[in-house]
Amino acid sequence: MVQSFTPVFPKFKSIGIEDKDPIQSAIDRYGPETSEWTFTNLFIWKEYYRYAWSMQGEHLLILSNPMGWGHYFLEPIGPADRSGLCRELLEWLRREKDEREPRIERADERLVSEMGAGGFQIDPLPDHFDYVYSAHDLIELSGRKFHRKKNHVNRFLKSHDWQYKPMDAITAAECLHYLHLWCDWRECEKNPSLRAEQEATQESLIHFGELAAQGGILFTGGKIAAFSLGERLQPSTAVIHIEKADPRIPEAYAVINQQFCENAWRDCEWINREQDLGEPGLRKAKKSYHPARMIKKFRIRIASAI
Repeated sequence: MVQSFTPVFPKFKSIGIEDKDPIQSAIDRYGPETSEWTFTNLFIWKEYYRYAWSMQGEHLLILSNPMGWGHYFLEPIGPADRSGLCRELLEWLRREKDEREPRIERADERLVSEMGAGGFQIDPLPDHFDYVYSAHDLIELSGRKFHRKKNHVNRFLKSHDWQYKPMDAITAAECLHYLHLWCDWRECEKNPSLRAEQEATQESLIHFGELAAQGGILFTGGKIAAFSLGERLQPSTAVIHIEKADPRIPEAYAVINQQFCENAWRDCEWINREQDLGEPGLRKAKKSYHPARMIKKFRIRIASAI
């Protein structure tokens, strides 16, 4: 296995599986609320977002350079006050990466509260707000507002020969084959965002045994009908990174959602199901589960650079 080393700003290292411990340790010390901040999430999306990491003292830095989007930083993760560090990073992007409007993307409200009275332009990013639900609601589906969801789940459970199993390294490999079928059904090759999602999901399954994630699989007639993968974000909160279901089975998404929460996350109070990225269908689906709250995220720029 490749040995990890700690890059020190302004040097950066591409994220590898060997970097799990130092990156996750820095994240754990911070205790984030936003869904981006787990090693699993950074690792599986490393190719799409071209993530690289570094340390500046006690702060974890994640630099991104996705195709066509330019260089930007995610928020520096570490102790307050980070306003001076943010200015340093933004000026570095302008100077070293020739970014005319350097930016920090998907910053949380904690960082925003540290930014001081002026000198920065801070804009909300609604397409990236995380949906957070009561775990009890997603498990029990009780009450009038969940009546339709409950009916979907019950109809499936009564009409199918089904089984739920926790994911392990062997069944994760089986899910890889299912993922290829799912992409054939959804025509991933024609949709760049679905293709990127496929690649991220492949990374999570190939490295399932090395990551801190848990997974759950729904079988019908002995074949995979859906699977989901998530992990602990905070002691009281789980985050769901991946959910795939057979589009030919209308109730499959509702069932894997309910079963994964019941079997893997019953001891959690909250479930973070990430953002909708401004996609109308995804937004409608996430709102249909009646989120308890939204976790806001922001873009930070130097005011004089606008």
